[in-house]
Amino acid sequence: MSATFIASLISCLVSSLVGGAVTFLVTRWKGVAKRENALREGVMSLLRNQLIEYHDRYTRRGYCPIYAKESARRSYEAYHELGGNGVVTKLYEDIMALPEEEEKREQERHLSPL
Repeated sequence: MSATFIASLISCLVSSLVGGAVTFLVTRWKGVAKRENALREGVMSLLRNQLIEYHDRYTRRGYCPIYAKESARRSYEAYHELGGNGVVTKLYEDIMALPEEEEKREQERHLSPL
């Protein structure tokens, strides 16, 4: 065997190995990106549903306890950081505008100029 033949053989092997490694890494990266996107969308959906549930529950009651506002704030910040916005922002603002105790709601009702 000549040195040129061995060099060509090594070159082919290295090219094949590098090509295979690149193909493997690209395929792996696409799979990870797809999974990450599915997880992001799933978490956003859960956070959105939680905020909708808070909005429904506490606007019906007419007040929102401080611990629920804190939970809503954390959920909204995570939702927003993941790329969510739109209608949920309005729901969040409605939750935050509610009084924190029922008695404050009653006081506000009596002080209201209606």
